[in-house]
Amino acid sequence: MSLTVMTIVLIAALLHASWNYLVKQTEDKHLSMSAVVLGHTPFAAAALLCTPLPELNSLPYVIAGAVLHTGYQLFLLYSYRIGDLSQVYPLARGVAPLFVAGVSVLLLGVNLSQFEMVAIVIIGTGIMSLTLVRRSDGLRNGRATSLAIITGGFIAAYSIVDGLGAREAGTALGFYGSLSILNAIIFAVFISFIRPGLIKKVVFQNYRLALSGGCASFTAYALVIWAFTLAPIALVTALRETSIIFALLLGVFVLKERLDLIKLIATMLTMLGVGMLRVNR
Repeated sequence: MSLTVMTIVLIAALLHASWNYLVKQTEDKHLSMSAVVLGHTPFAAAALLCTPLPELNSLPYVIAGAVLHTGYQLFLLYSYRIGDLSQVYPLARGVAPLFVAGVSVLLLGVNLSQFEMVAIVIIGTGIMSLTLVRRSDGLRNGRATSLAIITGGFIAAYSIVDGLGAREAGTALGFYGSLSILNAIIFAVFISFIRPGLIKKVVFQNYRLALSGGCASFTAYALVIWAFTLAPIALVTALRETSIIFALLLGVFVLKERLDLIKLIATMLTMLGVGMLRVNR
């Protein structure tokens, strides 16, 4: 992976952590999720005005990606509603790159070196170790662990579909712009049934959150989609999940949260994996 691509993906991870930090200030998860998803729309529309439309043969990937993103978003809302996922969310982010690497090698015929596989495992392990920071029952809670693994499966699935689709589309920005608009439409239909009146609340009362969160989120993943076209999807996914480390560091340096030994070890492990990816390419 080139230094340019690696730098762009790490910037995307920082942006991802930033919008997560922003929406976490809102206790209503349905409101914050809706604001970000719908907030993509103006930026996606603007992107489609200044970039070519994706190739027609990428349409199945656009549809599949939009469905998977919507499924991920709705599943997250369900998981937060029953209250356990936050205990082991780092597990979800940690297993996703492992899933992607496994599918890439076993099913897609991608050639990853042993060094790259070790780096991915180290990054995933570093992220998953943050689960131990939770002082509740964490991994001993079977339901929480199951939710985390399913969430990681959604992340892995849309990452693979988006990466393959962007390559077929011939335009990363056009592909993601199209996917984002379709995602917003499908999500809006479902959320209208789940929380009637919420979309109106987002548009008229929380438009600042929608625009700021939507801009950061759209930009972050657009950069990732671009990187998918230039580097192995598994490596980009692993790097992208470092966003949870950036979120940890934001908590330490902005919110003055305590940096304990587990957080320090998790950060060092993850950064070791990142360094290995750079050295290997």
